[in-house]
Amino acid sequence: MPVEIRLLAWSCLLGLVHIIAASMSGVQQRGGFAWAAGNREGRTPEVTGAASRLEKASKNFFETFPIFAALVLACVALGRHNTAVVIGAHIYFWSRLAYLPIYGFGVPQVRSIIWLVSIGGILLVMWGLFIKILPYST
Repeated sequence: MPVEIRLLAWSCLLGLVHIIAASMSGVQQRGGFAWAAGNREGRTPEVTGAASRLEKASKNFFETFPIFAALVLACVALGRHNTAVVIGAHIYFWSRLAYLPIYGFGVPQVRSIIWLVSIGGILLVMWGLFIKILPYST
């Protein structure tokens, strides 16, 4: 299995972690299990603090993940298994992994830098898709 596909799979798992962290952190503020198990008709109560930040981190992850996934799948489909794609996939995954706790703990400047790094990873994968460079070797 190509490294970039493995990192895509790990990114899918990270997406599930985002969903779980965001939902679990806000349940108590919204009314606990009774609210979570109910019909949730009407307006969803707002959350604050770490719960709010984790919801925003999750939303942000799912804004970038489809682009990353599409690029990785295109690279695999076209046989663009090269250093730029592999390094870009690593950069994306590891920066997104760091992004969740940094955002959850509320470290704004570092959070923004990590976000920029993850975008750099996406751009590197895109570059590896369009530019013919040396194949990646392990």
